Amino acid sequence: MTNRPLLLRSCRACLGAFFACALLSGPVTAQDMLRHVDLTSPQMTQAEVSRVEVEQILDKATAAMRADLAGRRLSGLDLSGLDFVGANLRTTVMNKTKLMDTKLRDAILDQAWMLGADCRGADLRGTSLFGTQAAGAIFDRADLSDARLAGDFSRASFSGARLTRSKLGADMRNQSMGLMRAVLKSANLEDADLSGADLSRVDLEFARLPRADLRDADLRGASLAGAVLQGARVDGADFANADLTSADLRGVLGIAAARNLDQARNLDRALRD
Repeated sequence: MTNRPLLLRSCRACLGAFFACALLSGPVTAQDMLRHVDLTSPQMTQAEVSRVEVEQILDKATAAMRADLAGRRLSGLDLSGLDFVGANLRTTVMNKTKLMDTKLRDAILDQAWMLGADCRGADLRGTSLFGTQAAGAIFDRADLSDARLAGDFSRASFSGARLTRSKLGADMRNQSMGLMRAVLKSANLEDADLSGADLSRVDLEFARLPRADLRDADLRGASLAGAVLQGARVDGADFANADLTSADLRGVLGIAAARNLDQARNLDRALRD
């Protein structure tokens, strides 16, 4: 007899791996690929367990054996304030899930679905979000220091978030699945702390970065076309080969101390004071 829950979880894992690879490589966009997924289906919108059941799973976790919720459907639940430290949430479906002030430090959220999830004030330090689908998610005031983000965060909000030393760029030593890096098209990063962050080859087209702290950030090869950086700090940021077409650099602070700005592409087409 076929083990139906195991089969469903295996299918979800395969789907997550497929989209993690396809969404971020080649000319195909996340929006193109999402057309092939029914985001209104029960698999994408309904939870298979309650908050109480999630709490019971978390209560059984220990330092030696962290909670395992891989592949579970948690969409729409209010999991605010829970302790998921170190938990395995790989391929978990958490679309529009409330995760406000939730402890997710060092958790594994690889290939998870977090479309429209509310993670305001969450602790995501050291968390891995590799191949994660989080378009439209809210990370306002969240702490993502030292986290790994290589997924689709288009239209997501990181207002006032802390992303110091976070790794959003492409690791060119390991790109067997294509160009895996963060996609932050039209994302809101106003007042975000991105100091020391790896943003190399990150897609920041039309992103909003007013007053963001980009000191010592690695922006080599990043796409900043149409991005707004008014009032941002860029001392020590490396702009080598970054695309600045129509980027708004008016009022940027520390631009004289930025690195390799003269090596940026289309600097003459940026808006400057």
